[in-house]
Amino acid sequence: MKRLIITLCVICACSRLTAYEHVDSTHVHTIANVTVRGNYLASELIPVQTLQGDELQLLASNSVADAIRYFSGLQIKDYGGIGGLKTVNIRGMGSEHVGVFYDGIELGNAQNGVIDLGRFSLDNIESISVYNGQKSDIFQSAKDFSSASSVYLQTRNPSFKNGTNTNVKASFKTGSFGVANPSFLWEQRITHNINSSFNAEYLYTTGRYKFTYRNAGDRDTTSTRRNGEVSAIRFEHGLNGNLPHGEWRIKNYFYSSRRGYPGAVLSDDPGRFIHADTQWDVNYFLQGSLKEHIAPWYDMQINAKYAYDYMHYLSDPKKDVTVVALTDNHFHQKEYYLSTAHLFKISHAINADISIDAQRNTLNADLDKFVDPRRWTIFTAAATAFNLSHIKMQGSLLYTYVHETVNNNGSATPDKNKFTPTLTIAWKPRKKGDLSLRAFYKQSFRMPTFNDLYYTSIGNSALKPEQTTQYDCGFTYGHNFQHSILYRIELQTDGYCSHVTNKIVAVPADNQFRWMMMNIGKARITGMDIGLSTAWQIDELQLGTRLAYTHERAKDMSMSKDSPYYGGQIPYIPWNNASFVLNGSYRLWDFSYSFIYTGKRYDTSTNIEVNRLDAWSTHDFSLSRNIKWHKIGTKLSAEINNIFNCRYEIVSGYPMPGRNYKIILNIKL
Repeated sequence: MKRLIITLCVICACSRLTAYEHVDSTHVHTIANVTVRGNYLASELIPVQTLQGDELQLLASNSVADAIRYFSGLQIKDYGGIGGLKTVNIRGMGSEHVGVFYDGIELGNAQNGVIDLGRFSLDNIESISVYNGQKSDIFQSAKDFSSASSVYLQTRNPSFKNGTNTNVKASFKTGSFGVANPSFLWEQRITHNINSSFNAEYLYTTGRYKFTYRNAGDRDTTSTRRNGEVSAIRFEHGLNGNLPHGEWRIKNYFYSSRRGYPGAVLSDDPGRFIHADTQWDVNYFLQGSLKEHIAPWYDMQINAKYAYDYMHYLSDPKKDVTVVALTDNHFHQKEYYLSTAHLFKISHAINADISIDAQRNTLNADLDKFVDPRRWTIFTAAATAFNLSHIKMQGSLLYTYVHETVNNNGSATPDKNKFTPTLTIAWKPRKKGDLSLRAFYKQSFRMPTFNDLYYTSIGNSALKPEQTTQYDCGFTYGHNFQHSILYRIELQTDGYCSHVTNKIVAVPADNQFRWMMMNIGKARITGMDIGLSTAWQIDELQLGTRLAYTHERAKDMSMSKDSPYYGGQIPYIPWNNASFVLNGSYRLWDFSYSFIYTGKRYDTSTNIEVNRLDAWSTHDFSLSRNIKWHKIGTKLSAEINNIFNCRYEIVSGYPMPGRNYKIILNIKL
């Protein structure tokens, strides 16, 4: 498989190429870009939310996880500070049901099924899109059809203006918690048809910040969060080019980090706040994609990837009195992936797609009696799209086959075969009107992770896949105004209902000290997402706003119907959350104000007062000044986050930072 991937990359690099013009994302754009995004959203069959360009960069955010907090229907689990694990949950179905795609190819983690979005910096990200269900484009890999929801991260595409062949950009960020964060970007035109991009970044933070907790004597006490130190380095190298009727892309990605885990704050035992758990991570992947318009009736796409992930976790009782026994484990994951998609244009109104993906995952660990699982997964998808005068319809059927083997006389899970359909429809009452109505139905499932199935003394190889069924109905209204200071408005509203069955949860086995993963969970989720965006022009002042609101009722149906807690709200899902962003530009100045509100939640499905987490809200502000000196462009930015010093927790026992600051210097040659 490695040779196959490398061969594909070489073929792409040696192919005959033609000119390809890109949008320049290195200069300052006006917020008029909202108009483009509005027209794009109105054409989508399935709900999508997007942040891109300067609107994304102006947010007071450190990572992708920080940025997507401004989307409706999402919850971020943040285990505290810059170094804490950050995962995303969309519409209450769980992080394992969210597919995260990097330049169109999914990031994988067969070990635990979740992606840490905190490790993806915004420095090299051009746009972030979140889809409920799946993308509206049927011309995609089979894996794109498999997730209940998806996050798409698109990196920068180099562009060159005024005959230049080189772009160089450097930045340095510093601020609270001892942050030192330099980055460097070099874009080079190799030939008229091929360009290269290299991006490097280093991050260091002490991770120390003050927090307030209530001790066993019911008194508020202030302490300092410790063992949150993070040291991380990231390298990315990309090659991009075009074929006579297509394009290709190759990406090399390397990330290495060392981080401490402060652990949970125990209010009844304040003397144990100093934890010493440490984790080392190495993540590498090489991926390539090729799209070709072969005939007027036929397009082809090929994706390939090799990924290697290493994790070392150390918990030493000699350094931490809260640790009972030494934990010093090493995990090695590998993934091999190949995908082909074929689009057939049957008529001007009908398209069809056939996609086939093959993926192999392996996991090795030095745990006692670990069985070193191997998994083969085959995805096959057939999809069709009808584009009529006022109606657009899409239907797809995904077949998934999973085969696993294990070592050390272990018991492998039986083979799995699943068919999962999707049906979407959109209707515009007026062909050139501003209103679009839509609905979709989707089934999906997620395989148990290697930890669920095979983790020593806990895993259960007899587990069934979790299954989800989604229903969605909504509309988008977008309108451009002429001769008005308000020149664009867009409203997007969706009501949804989701069912999750065979949910995997940990339950006691033969005694309270031995637990096992079991299929006993059920969830029923209903909710509504509302998004409103506007764009304004007042002389030289340009403004853009974004408002998002979600109301969600996520019921845990796993308990007995006789239990008083049957149907309780799923842990960490608030009934209400909202966000607001105001971006502005005036001459050489840019500014951004953002507000996030999360309502009350519970940290277990037993919704009683002792398990309640209070509502919280934060306010952030950033101000930037563009300076031009000869041919050097400089931008100086200042950020203040959590302006009113709100004390809050996203995950119980993991206090978040209070008021903090950041200074950013960007230099572009």
